[in-house]
Amino acid sequence: MADKSFLTWPFFEDRHRTLAAELDAWATSSLAVDHSDVDATCRSLVTQLGEGGWLNYTGADVATGKGLDVRSLCIIRETLGRHDGLADFAFAMQGLGTGALSLFGTPAQQEFLAETRSGRAISAFALTEPKSGSDVANIEMTAVLDGDHYILNGEKTWISNGGIADYYTVFARTGDAPSAKGLSAFMVMGDAVGLDVVERLEAVAPHPLAHLKFTDVRVPKTALIGETGQGFKIAMSVLDVFRSSVGAAALGFARRAMDETINRAASRQLFGAPLGSLQMVQGHIADMAVDIDAAALLIYRAAWAKDEGAPRITREAAMAKLYATEAAQKVIDQAVQIHGGDGVKKGTIIESLYREIRALRIYEGATDVQKIIIARQVMTGNTMKGGST
Repeated sequence: MADKSFLTWPFFEDRHRTLAAELDAWATSSLAVDHSDVDATCRSLVTQLGEGGWLNYTGADVATGKGLDVRSLCIIRETLGRHDGLADFAFAMQGLGTGALSLFGTPAQQEFLAETRSGRAISAFALTEPKSGSDVANIEMTAVLDGDHYILNGEKTWISNGGIADYYTVFARTGDAPSAKGLSAFMVMGDAVGLDVVERLEAVAPHPLAHLKFTDVRVPKTALIGETGQGFKIAMSVLDVFRSSVGAAALGFARRAMDETINRAASRQLFGAPLGSLQMVQGHIADMAVDIDAAALLIYRAAWAKDEGAPRITREAAMAKLYATEAAQKVIDQAVQIHGGDGVKKGTIIESLYREIRALRIYEGATDVQKIIIARQVMTGNTMKGGST
């Protein structure tokens, strides 16, 4: 049983504790899913999450004007990550993929959110290109205005939900200014003429990923999200929110590894006594517990700061993402060691977690990039003041 004592911390309200309990019960009864067909499983998971009402937490409440609750977002990702990595992925992409619409879309554009939040449509976030990953300012895809339409040309790669998405948020260069200042964001439907899947990409943890090519893809001017030249601001604002939640997913993986390790230590006999009676094993478990609590504190500090009204949480989110993903890698690696041969046996929970965690240290800003972000924030004096950055 995962530790729930963190929910008593002052970061949380009763509604967060209720959410955690209800989602945990739902996940326990609903997430025994078959991962043999990743595309079909992701479609099924999106439908289940939509029908369960959980996708309503992926963005701001358009009807009431109530903003995104980042603490709820992180609690959901942590809980789903603890139960099933692909369920966390399916949930997260519905939020990341439509984050630009939720935060910057027009009322007409935001009508589409009903489709993604009900689970009837799958979304994707198309930012990365063959020559630009963490360096967003290096994007080469172009969007040229032609009358009442923009014409998009270029490539995107490592796009989560690529090939199965009904909708993409696409970032392209509109030529308003050099570097990051010349980027804009667009709504592009998955069946757009000229949008092709060049390659389906396989990773160590199976997820739907693809390399996409846009050849004279025409979208109406109304597909522009925000204003021209706001693309970098939009992308960073979305990542600011969801970067903390990546740490929360890693935290969920780490908690599951901890649970499995405690069970192993209690049930496995070594030299005539439980494995957990060995001081060395106890030392590993203590290290795991410290890393997990430290990660949780950083994650929920960042989420709380955003919910309290901070316009940006760049520093806090970067710290949370960096520490939580690196700590989870350590925790899971220790779990593998304590499980011995069973820890690397294909199909076991620990082996699956070992594959799942690695990508989180890369996507939405690799660890080394987070260090650069944190250092720049610290050196320019952008530290928390009253809970904000």
